[in-house]
Amino acid sequence: MNVKRWVALGIATLLVAVSIIVNSVSAAFSTDFSSWLDDYEATLMNSMTTSVIEPGDVTDRIAVLRVEGVIQDTGSASSLLGTTGYNHGFFLAQLEEAKNDPSVKGIVLSVDSPGGGVVESAEIYKELMKIKDETEKPIYVSMGGMAASGGYYISAPADKIFVMRETMTGSLGVILQSINYGELAERYGVDFVTIKTGPYKDILSPTREMLPEEEEMLQEMINDSYEEFVRIIAEGRNMTEEEVRAVADGRILNGRQAIEANLADDYGFEEDVIAALKEDLDIPNAEVFEFTQDQSLSSLFGVKARSFLGLDIETQLISKLITDNQAPRMMYLYGEQ
Repeated sequence: MNVKRWVALGIATLLVAVSIIVNSVSAAFSTDFSSWLDDYEATLMNSMTTSVIEPGDVTDRIAVLRVEGVIQDTGSASSLLGTTGYNHGFFLAQLEEAKNDPSVKGIVLSVDSPGGGVVESAEIYKELMKIKDETEKPIYVSMGGMAASGGYYISAPADKIFVMRETMTGSLGVILQSINYGELAERYGVDFVTIKTGPYKDILSPTREMLPEEEEMLQEMINDSYEEFVRIIAEGRNMTEEEVRAVADGRILNGRQAIEANLADDYGFEEDVIAALKEDLDIPNAEVFEFTQDQSLSSLFGVKARSFLGLDIETQLISKLITDNQAPRMMYLYGEQ
């Protein structure tokens, strides 16, 4: 055989090997190991602790809840394997705890996020509205370096929104992206065989061009989510939908522009937002705290998982293969993430 045939054979062998490995590991995670993941997630939720930011009266407390990173639910596996970043399940648990704790008189939502999934953002919004409707606890938002798209979506119901002059916010809208490598594959002689039950079953396939009618279908979905986004901002900021649409075209705004567009109320760093909430609630001696997880427990399970699956670098690669959702998703998201 010539060199090209040897190379082709090597690539094919590698693809088969990777497929076998991924399928084997996925099977392990979906059978015996799945019960361990479930037990781990439940145990980790029960390991919630608090860390005091400012000591004070424990009967009058302010909870600081942080949303840092892309708002997406990466599942139990990534938490187990020790990856860092936003933990959707843990954040929802924090919202529930803050709602039910009578000593929590107010909430500071600290947002430093480019946004994320449409579903995850909607879940956070729903829980925040429960807090407002069922407890009337005030929610103040402290925007960090970025609070764009979904980061603004979850901020919209707050009683007050504070920004820094350098904050990047806005990017109000919805995006759905895919990649098409069909021509590249054809150039290298890669053929894709698709058997499907309907003409649109492989909509947004990376191996073919999108049909005009498919684009219309997806645009209708995007428009529905956009209208909901506009409604939520209009309701939360006491604006008309026309006023919201004037800035909800995907543009990015800094802190000054956000205030001028009525998307934010005032300037302030996190400590300023906490001070403002204390003053408005007339609880100057309130304890300020945030929820944390027992890192020793998390580390213990992480070590066990890594020893079960192999070396650290291998674990990370396998984790990415297992937990990454490759299907295109509608996102409230700014930038390439």
